[in-house]
Amino acid sequence: MKITAIQTVVVNAIHRNWVFVKVLTDQPGLYGWGEATLEWKTRAVCATIEDLEPFVIGEDPTRIEHVVRRMTGFSFWPLGAIGLTAVSGIEHALWDIKGKALGVPVHDLLGGRVRDNVAVYTHLRRAKIGAQVPTSDINAFCDAVQETVEMGYNAIKLGFVPYTGYAAPLPEVRHVEKLARAVRERVGDGIEIMTDFHGRPDSVEAARAYIDAIAPIRPLFVEEAIQPGDATAMADLARQVSCPLATGERLFTPREFADLAEKRAVAYIQPDLAHCGGLTGGRKIAAIAEAAHMGVAPHNPMGPIAGAVALHFDLATPNFVIQEEAVGLVPWFRDICTQTYPLDMQNGVWGVPDAPGLGIEIDEAAAARHPFAQEEIPALDAILPDGRIANW
Repeated sequence: MKITAIQTVVVNAIHRNWVFVKVLTDQPGLYGWGEATLEWKTRAVCATIEDLEPFVIGEDPTRIEHVVRRMTGFSFWPLGAIGLTAVSGIEHALWDIKGKALGVPVHDLLGGRVRDNVAVYTHLRRAKIGAQVPTSDINAFCDAVQETVEMGYNAIKLGFVPYTGYAAPLPEVRHVEKLARAVRERVGDGIEIMTDFHGRPDSVEAARAYIDAIAPIRPLFVEEAIQPGDATAMADLARQVSCPLATGERLFTPREFADLAEKRAVAYIQPDLAHCGGLTGGRKIAAIAEAAHMGVAPHNPMGPIAGAVALHFDLATPNFVIQEEAVGLVPWFRDICTQTYPLDMQNGVWGVPDAPGLGIEIDEAAAARHPFAQEEIPALDAILPDGRIANW
């Protein structure tokens, strides 16, 4: 079996363009799907996939580690977010091909499942675009949280923290404290609450002020309390607060996660399987975390194929904890897939797919109804009162 071509299918989902990757083989009807979505870098990722194609054409798609090393090693220059996202999308498709060729689901190829379902969490109103509620209106915000939980979720991630510089103004800290307490009172102790700082604080001190304000509601974790990439600073922060910390969506290599593990900087890592080298990279990262007693809560606010990849990874990963999903991002999320669709949530969990490969197929005619368009970029409003650009 040999790889004959790589195609991309771009689907506009308003705040991002989903980049689906289709790897074709010389076996009639045998192909695989992957996802290489990277917010606001669509053109660059698609072009990088074209650049990587000569490294993989003619190769055996079932030699997944070998093909990944061709893409990373032959590239010479270290691959950053764009390059590794392109690699990840191709890599996903190779697992899909191998599973289809052998007639087994991908989680069977990863050593078999270690659990019977996958716990998931969502965002406010399932991340539906246009349905956000400002944190300034505490009652309306709590209503939206309650509405989300009543959709069947046992866990939700919320953004409490405003755009922040090197200091945390006391009025803002007090408001965050009041908002967090109101949310916990509304949903009770039976719902897991996570909060994403998005790396907004520029200093450990500012991050600590907000974490201390949120700590009484006992969040499962505080995500990206500071900007990623400084494991020493994250470890310093972890020693000063009582909340578990999480990070990893903007880290890509085993070495970066090893730095976190060596310093015991966080309780949970959050690799994104569409950016870290796919399942190949994700499995190595999870093993590093397991050795350091760290849980894995993969990042995934993207399209249906990325969700399917995460599902198979989660089923086969012992230190998996909870999975991010955003299936409410657009109302037609499921419509671009054929009847094979493994991401239906019941009682706060995804079930076990038994279809060969990733168990998901894109309806290319339906996808074509949402062609590439310039994304709406919410980060453009990340400006501090004095006019300085903030961390979104």
